[in-house]
Amino acid sequence: MDRKDFIKKGLLGTGMFVASAAVANIMKNDIDEIKPLEPVGFNHLPSLDTPVTGNSVLHKAESRGHSNHGWLDTNQTFSFASYYNPDRMHFGVLRVLNDDVVDPSKGFGTHPHDNMEIISIPLEGDLEHKDSMNNVAIIKKGDIQVMSAGTGIYHSEFNNNKDKPVKFLQIWLYPNRKSVVPRYDQITLKSKDRHNKFQQILSPDAKDQGVWIHQDAWFHLGIFDNKFTSTYHIKKKGNGVYAFIIKGSFLVNGTILNEKDGMGIWDLASLEVISQSDASEMLLMEVPMTM
Repeated sequence: MDRKDFIKKGLLGTGMFVASAAVANIMKNDIDEIKPLEPVGFNHLPSLDTPVTGNSVLHKAESRGHSNHGWLDTNQTFSFASYYNPDRMHFGVLRVLNDDVVDPSKGFGTHPHDNMEIISIPLEGDLEHKDSMNNVAIIKKGDIQVMSAGTGIYHSEFNNNKDKPVKFLQIWLYPNRKSVVPRYDQITLKSKDRHNKFQQILSPDAKDQGVWIHQDAWFHLGIFDNKFTSTYHIKKKGNGVYAFIIKGSFLVNGTILNEKDGMGIWDLASLEVISQSDASEMLLMEVPMTM
């Protein structure tokens, strides 16, 4: 599928809006929000900070949106809240990839979401979660959390530590089914199971490894020794894959990616990655390129 076909098909999203402040130390209404999208396809048209080849787009770490709210320091790969870049709306159904740092004892107050698959991956510290489904949990590094917002939920997220920040990735995907019954899940995975290989952490199948969501998407984490080569095979024809470097650096299909760089690739059957340093860590997100 060429770029014009992507643009013709397009994606049309809905906004996720934050409720008014209900408790102390919470966010303002404009911090956790996405605005409605125009039907702009995969929205990766050429720009100075968004190099595009025939079937890939590169997002360097320093080109991301950045906001510092005092208690929240966030880098946003795609347009979100006060950060708006028409070249950075989404990659296929991947709508949000936020790299968040929350100060001790601070956090996101109670706010609503609907019709979105929301995944949280802690990188450091403990994140406390509460929601309108009566779930109360703490997630930490090694855990994967997922919410299917469906017909609508309210939740809050706070740094459970009083002496250190919490760092986590906040990821939103458009679902392939709207208005489902809301659900929450979290699991703990062993990091040793991703040493020099990709460990599946998310899929569309509740019986498969990791958490599951209402979308034909697969997420994998891997931690690799220097110069280790691994090949990832696309699971569903037509899907693209977005690589995000958590730590270290990789050669991804011939392109060097450093810490917090991201690269989306489509029209491919497999992806070759070569670690460029010890303990380099990568998140791979395979997602549909159209709704």
